Amino acid sequence: MSDALLLTLLAAAVAIGWWLGRRERPATSDPARPATLTRDYFVGLNYLLNEQPDRAIEAFVSALEVNSETIDTHITLGNLFRTRGEADRAVKIHQNLLARPTLTTEQSDQVQLELSRDFLHLGLLDRAERLLQQLIRDSNRDETRHTAKQLLVELLDREGEWQAAFNIAYPTLVRQHEEIRRAAAHWLCELAEQARHSASPGVARKQLRQALSIDPRCVRANLLLAALAKDTARYQDAIRCLLRIPDQDLDFVPALLEPLRHAHQMLDDDEGLEDHLQQLLTRAAFTSLVILLAETRRRREGIQVAIDLVTEQLDRSPSLGALDYLLDLYQHQQQERGDPDPRIRLLKRHTNTLLSARPRHRCQRCGLAGEPLHWQCPRCRSWGSTRPITGIEGE
Repeated sequence: MSDALLLTLLAAAVAIGWWLGRRERPATSDPARPATLTRDYFVGLNYLLNEQPDRAIEAFVSALEVNSETIDTHITLGNLFRTRGEADRAVKIHQNLLARPTLTTEQSDQVQLELSRDFLHLGLLDRAERLLQQLIRDSNRDETRHTAKQLLVELLDREGEWQAAFNIAYPTLVRQHEEIRRAAAHWLCELAEQARHSASPGVARKQLRQALSIDPRCVRANLLLAALAKDTARYQDAIRCLLRIPDQDLDFVPALLEPLRHAHQMLDDDEGLEDHLQQLLTRAAFTSLVILLAETRRRREGIQVAIDLVTEQLDRSPSLGALDYLLDLYQHQQQERGDPDPRIRLLKRHTNTLLSARPRHRCQRCGLAGEPLHWQCPRCRSWGSTRPITGIEGE
């Protein structure tokens, strides 16, 4: 049994024992006389000490009557069921509490919030949404409405209802919660992508500018603004959008390189591309940046210039990706001379194997790693937490 579960059960056991002792002590009895606790309570303690949490919880629930003094303990037990993956049992406890006419307004709000969390956990999104909408509309407690809005935003995010989520979160939740602020910028990016694909570039640009006003570090918004500029052949505008990204987040330089190369190619401006790449290289020696700069120089000045550049960068910042590219350059040089070296081919095969086995991106929250860049992590569903992996192997 995990330490957190054990501590929760122990706390529940202490609370139940205190209440049972208080209830069963006669009003006129000697305070020094110990109270008689129910048999179910001691059975539950025995199960708990023998690390049988399922039976312990059942015994504590049986021992505990529902009244105004035990509401919080019942809520704790229900939440414990949900945490253990038994949300259906949590629903029964919370619905049983909600049926009690003696609940105060604050207790009723708390139970309804926990019941909505149960429904979310079970995937009963319609029932959770109805309950949360009712709390937002009817509760007279600001704290309850605030929490209900947070849960409803989480639900709408899960359903992909970006506009509805944004309407609820903006401006209060966006201003108060950094995670929601980051998510809101991505919801606007999602809406902008939809507008772009439906041939509404003006709407998309407006949404992306709003995303940047909410989260100035939203790299995705500038990537999409560059894509919109490319759609209408405004390549200089696209370049300007892309060159804002290093100031937002230097780790995302690799993500801007391909659209930057394409924009300069459409302008027939290799010299301008080389200047921009050289400027970026002074800020961070990313492997993909070194390779693109070497390829640009190779086209203009020949293969030996590219070899010299990569060799110099490897001396400064070792990288498996750059080494793999250098071996590729040596292979091409030998083929041009008609003198291939099988040792270079062998090394190239090994570096290819090592590089193909490694992921390119990793979520900073849950650790999920993979090839594509997910703006929303598929595992933990957090927005903007997946980043390029950099280091000696190259990004």
